[in-house]
Amino acid sequence: MPSLGGGPDNNTPAIAPFRREWSQMNVMTSQDVLALHGKLKGLGIRIWIDGGWCIDALLGRQTREHKDLDVAIEARDVPRARDLLEGEGYREVRRESEWNFVMGDRVGREIDLHAFVLDASGRVAEGILYPNGSLTGTGTIDGVGVRCIGAEQMVAFHRRRPNRERDAAAIAELCTRFGIPHPAKTNR
Repeated sequence: MPSLGGGPDNNTPAIAPFRREWSQMNVMTSQDVLALHGKLKGLGIRIWIDGGWCIDALLGRQTREHKDLDVAIEARDVPRARDLLEGEGYREVRRESEWNFVMGDRVGREIDLHAFVLDASGRVAEGILYPNGSLTGTGTIDGVGVRCIGAEQMVAFHRRRPNRERDAAAIAELCTRFGIPHPAKTNR
């Protein structure tokens, strides 16, 4: 079975093998994220890191373990991304809508795909309706630059979901770093 790494330059890391220590089951490592990112980029597919890995990318360091990787992706690229993931042993495990589905592998890692269509001006016109300007973030994972959802949108998302305690400290750090009002202070 091919891996999600080993691009033409062989500098793209390979996705971690299915044989893992028990402590690594259900864990999406930074190496896994970068391997997928590199392979998709090699196919000319743009993705934006979203969710917990987005927070970490914006901060430039991993703040917690992650079971999944959330990615924003143009709908036109979903078939090729899906083919790549299926070739790596991922299968659809959950479908939230026509625009959002989750693929998982046999060790429990999940990739949550959020699809959208851009109009001629580059604004999201259909699908997962990311607000204008939210696909402008940049961050780093293990020193590698990645596109991601912008910090303001990540904080806004957490304002709507205040029960996300696992990310509370990282959100507070995002607010401080990017000069964004803290959700806990504005929800009172």
